[in-house]
Amino acid sequence: MLSQGVITAAYIGSSILFILALGGLSSQESSKRGNYYGMAGMLLALVATVFGVVTGNFWILAIAMIAGAVVGLILAAKVQMTQMPELVAILHSMVGLAAVLVGYATFLDHSHPLEGVEKTIHSIEIYLGILIGGLTFSGSVIAYLKLSAKIGGKPLMLPARHWLNLSLGIGAIVVGYLFVTQSAGGEGMTPLLIMTAIALVFGIHMVMAIGGADMPVVVSMLNSYSGWAAAATGFMLGNDLLIVVGALVGSSGAILSYIMCRAMNRKFFAVIAGGFGTPKATAGGASAEIEGDVTPIESNEVVNLLKDAKEVMIIPGYGMAVAQAQHSVRELVGKLRAEGINVRFGIHPVAGRMPGHMNVLLAEAKVPYDIVFEMDEINDDFPNVDVSIVIGANDIVNPAALDVPDSPIAGMPVLEPWNGETTIILKRSMATGYAGVQNPLFYKDNSRMLFGDAKDSINSLVKGLD
Repeated sequence: MLSQGVITAAYIGSSILFILALGGLSSQESSKRGNYYGMAGMLLALVATVFGVVTGNFWILAIAMIAGAVVGLILAAKVQMTQMPELVAILHSMVGLAAVLVGYATFLDHSHPLEGVEKTIHSIEIYLGILIGGLTFSGSVIAYLKLSAKIGGKPLMLPARHWLNLSLGIGAIVVGYLFVTQSAGGEGMTPLLIMTAIALVFGIHMVMAIGGADMPVVVSMLNSYSGWAAAATGFMLGNDLLIVVGALVGSSGAILSYIMCRAMNRKFFAVIAGGFGTPKATAGGASAEIEGDVTPIESNEVVNLLKDAKEVMIIPGYGMAVAQAQHSVRELVGKLRAEGINVRFGIHPVAGRMPGHMNVLLAEAKVPYDIVFEMDEINDDFPNVDVSIVIGANDIVNPAALDVPDSPIAGMPVLEPWNGETTIILKRSMATGYAGVQNPLFYKDNSRMLFGDAKDSINSLVKGLD
C-alpha cells in the first residue's frame, strides 16, 4: 500500500497533467500532446488509487478494469470518425450512470455513520450527485439517439414545456428537502427514487427540445454535466482528485458551450431550455419550398474552374465525414497548391455534430494547420475567392440564417460563400441539413451543384487535375 503522502503527490501530479491536457487541446498543433498528457494523468491516477486507496476485492477490480480496457480497444478500432459525436454522447451517459450508482451505493452504506451537520452535508452530496448524474445519463442517451439518427433531430416543442421544466425543478427541490430531513432518521429511499425519476425525465425533455442545429452545443453542455457529475461523485467518495478533475471538465465544458453559443448568436440558457426566449419559427419560413432551379455541374467543368482560380476556399461539413472524404480532400489541396493556387479552409464553430469535428478530421488527414481558419477569421475574404467548394455542409452556409427572420436558424452566423465568384456544392441530393431547413444558396446564380458521393466527387477532381 502506498502512503498517504505518495497518494497526495500522485493526485497533484495527475491534476497538473489534466490541466496541461486541457491547455493542449486548445489548438490543433498541440492537441496530440494534450491527449498524451491526459492519458499519462489518468494512468498515474489509476495506479495511485488501486495501490493506495483500494483495500480489498482486487480480483473484482482487475476483472472490471480488463473488461473496460477490452471494450475501449474494440471501440477505438471499430468506431469511425463519423461516429465520434454519438460515441462521445454515450460515454457521457456512462459518467452520469456511474454517478447515480455511486450515489445509491453511498446512501446504502452505513459502515461509517455520520451525525448532525456532517450527515446533512453528506445527504446533500448524495442527492446532488444522483440528480446531476440522472440528468446527464438520460440527456446523453437522447443526444446519442439524435446524433445516430435513431430518432429525428427536430426539436420536441411541447405546448407548456417551460412550465414543465419549472415544475420539475421545483419538484426536485421539494423532494430534496424531504430526502435530507428523512435521511437524518435513517430513511429517505422513497424521495431519492422520486428525484431520480424527475432527473431522468428532465434530461430527456431538455435534449428532446433542442434542435439539430444546436446539437454540437448540447454535446459540449453534456460534457460539462458529466464533469460536475464526476465532481459530485468525488464528494460522495471523499476523493480529492475526482473533485478537481470533475470541476476542470465541468467548467471547461461550460466555457466551451458559452463560446459556441456566442459564435452562433444564441443565448446559453435559451439553448438549454430548448429555445426559450428565442423567436419561434413559423410553419413556413425557410423550411418552405424555395422557388427556382438549381444548376448542376460536371466534375470536368469544376476542374476547369479550379485551374483558372487563384483563390479557393473549402468549407467542410458533416457530409465530408459521412463520405470519409478528408484524405481525398487533402490530396486535392496538394494538387491545387502545387499549381500555385492559394487554398484555405473555412471552419464553422458547429460544423459536424460535435465541437471541433471538422478540425479533427482534417488533422487526421494531415491537412496543414496554417491553412485552416475559423469562420470569423475568413468570412470577410469571400469577395476575393474565385471558387468555394462546399463539401456536405448545409446549415452552416445557409443564407436563410441572415435573410429569413422566422427561420429556425435565424440569427446564427454562417459562412458566406455566395459573396465569392462561384460556389460549388457537393451533395448527394437536395435533402435538407440536420436542422431540417431548405437552403437558398443552392438556387443562387453563382452556385453550382456537383451531385454524388463527396469522396467520389473529390477523387474525380483530383484525376481531372492530373
